[in-house]
Amino acid sequence: QVQLVESGGGLVQAGGSLRLSCAASKSVLSFIAMGWYRQAPGKQRELVALMSSGGTTNYADSLKGRFTVSRDITKNIVDLQMNSLKPEDTAVYYCYGKRATLTQDIYWGQGTQVTVSS
Repeated sequence: QVQLVESGGGLVQAGGSLRLSCAASKSVLSFIAMGWYRQAPGKQRELVALMSSGGTTNYADSLKGRFTVSRDITKNIVDLQMNSLKPEDTAVYYCYGKRATLTQDIYWGQGTQVTVSS
């Protein structure tokens, strides 16, 4: 059973920073890709940042330079460092993982709320 558990969300003022963590029940290297998506009220879920098993990163264009995805292979954790936060970053942030198995199953965390006040 694969589980992804997020932590680190909360309320922050505009211009502030937050760090989200996603703890995986399997080795992060057993995923083709892991990372983060977000969903704001009334909007579709969108890509924030991904990291491949090889360490290649991919970011939403609008977030480059402010958000950084990283991982700790020894702890099976994928983090998202968010700086210079804006009210429009307010959303539920979901950890995402795509397994490197024959069926390439996709897994989601339960989500963590990030609220940025102006």
